[in-house]
Amino acid sequence: MTQLDLSIATLRKRYLSGDLSPPALIEELWPRLAATDDPHRIWISKLGREELLGYAEALTAHRPDSLPLYGIPFAIKDNIDLAGLPTTAACPEFAYLPKRSATVVQRLIDAGAIPLGKTNLDQFATGLVGTRSPYGACRNSFDPDYISGGSSAGSAVAVALGLASFSLGTDTAGSGRVPAAFNNLVGHKPTCGLLSTTGVVPACRSLDVVSVFALTAEDAEQVVASAAGYDAADPFSRVASPHGFDFGTAPALNVGVPKQENLEFFGNREYERLYFETLTTLEALGARFVDVDLQPFLDTARLLYEGPWVAERYAAIRSFFDAHERALHPVTRKIVGASKAWLAADAYEASYRLRTLKRASEEQLRGVDCVVTPTAGSTYRIAELEAEPIRLNSNLGYYTNFMNLLDLAAVAVPAGFTTAGLPFGVTLFAAAHQDVPLLRLAAKVQRARVESVGARGVRMPPPLAVRDSPTVSGQVRVAVCGAHMSGLALNHELTNRGARWVATTSSAPLYGLYALPGGPPRRPGLVRRATGGSAIELEIWELAEHAFGSFVAGVPAPLGIGKIALADGSTVAGFLCESYATIDARDITSYGGWRRYLTANGS
Repeated sequence: MTQLDLSIATLRKRYLSGDLSPPALIEELWPRLAATDDPHRIWISKLGREELLGYAEALTAHRPDSLPLYGIPFAIKDNIDLAGLPTTAACPEFAYLPKRSATVVQRLIDAGAIPLGKTNLDQFATGLVGTRSPYGACRNSFDPDYISGGSSAGSAVAVALGLASFSLGTDTAGSGRVPAAFNNLVGHKPTCGLLSTTGVVPACRSLDVVSVFALTAEDAEQVVASAAGYDAADPFSRVASPHGFDFGTAPALNVGVPKQENLEFFGNREYERLYFETLTTLEALGARFVDVDLQPFLDTARLLYEGPWVAERYAAIRSFFDAHERALHPVTRKIVGASKAWLAADAYEASYRLRTLKRASEEQLRGVDCVVTPTAGSTYRIAELEAEPIRLNSNLGYYTNFMNLLDLAAVAVPAGFTTAGLPFGVTLFAAAHQDVPLLRLAAKVQRARVESVGARGVRMPPPLAVRDSPTVSGQVRVAVCGAHMSGLALNHELTNRGARWVATTSSAPLYGLYALPGGPPRRPGLVRRATGGSAIELEIWELAEHAFGSFVAGVPAPLGIGKIALADGSTVAGFLCESYATIDARDITSYGGWRRYLTANGS
């Protein structure tokens, strides 16, 4: 059977060209979905052919360009509600039939996506392995002897094996990232509260997020853009804040790297080699490395399972657990049951400890745009895992368990393969609301490190133009042409406000440049001419909107802020000079820029 390229970019192109329709896609997918043999243990339940065609045919009333996820098939972890199929959380005795879909699922359907079915998971989303399920151990898409990663096991494997374009998981301790790393996928763990958890069976309700598995980082960004939004019915929902400087597209960025003593590969030399190779790739992409002490993050991680937060897992299913304890998977039962020993006083003490660790972690993040770690330090065969289920599961959470406790955003991105052909991935993480810059940097890393997506050898698709992103930067770009340029007298007025250099470029050939009288500091004046203009060297800087206001307020006459035309045809806010001031000024247009003028005149 030929491999169908289900990337959003490829399907969108085919829909727009008329080469494919949603019903035709379902007919092509159906034989794979209907197969009774499920050796990887992906599915718990699936919609039938007629139900899928009902979703697909409803889309034919819309233009393919009218919906951002038009005709895009997706899978859903079976702790997230889909109307028409039971939600089991991988525990048959717990199952219920929801009357409506989870908010995040409904938003995706409204955006044109087609739900396929519910996927296997570590029971009650407790585990990073994919083996703790009465529906069978979910198997790795590259080698079935290896774990898939969990708890969002089936969601990852469905995408990797070409059964869905993307999928939903949940991520409390790494469940949306570890399976991505083990199956050559992007796994995005959004900022807590960015995607609604209404209609999601909780694991740790205060920490849970809905996560996204996708073939590419651009696909993941589009899914998040379509699914995100404030939900008044979810008390943990929050409005997305501006992400600030977009380090994901910047030519230079500061990347935190754990100190050598913080790195742990559990004896896996292949993963260690691939991690350091990825650092070389990041450096080529413009990264400047900054040492980060990961210890406060690692200390935070221990709170999740070695502290009273594990009692929140008991609280999530308390009535069911007390009535049906023997219905749980033995490992799940052991973990959840042991949490009943924690006292309320222990929870308060742990919360105080978390505050201390959060402050220490914030200090480590100061001065870096993001941090890069392995997603997991090693991987394991299913037989190895079943022999030591607790210890090896704990190893898998070494780089993941701290994220939600510290309110961080993270994306797992493919970063190469071992000599045995198993995938390896790194995680990029940053402060809350940095989802868009993280995904854009992940896109660059993924395209630099791997040539295929998923597990079926499908070549990397072309980049996807993301539509309708709900997040904004909250930043303003400003062009400077004189004393505010790098290394000159007034550059501190930008840097003290947190401004970041974006690019050195030139204006369109429309301007004259004049050395204004007075000073210090000496200043030039940029004036747009009706005729006889030239291109003038500029620097583009970016700063927060509130900082831009105070910056503009300090600009003295005859200078002001207007719109400057750039050589590439775009416009940007920048310094312009009132024409009266040029009467007693020296015309220095021929130098092509203020810095060249200063050099030529010994300044």
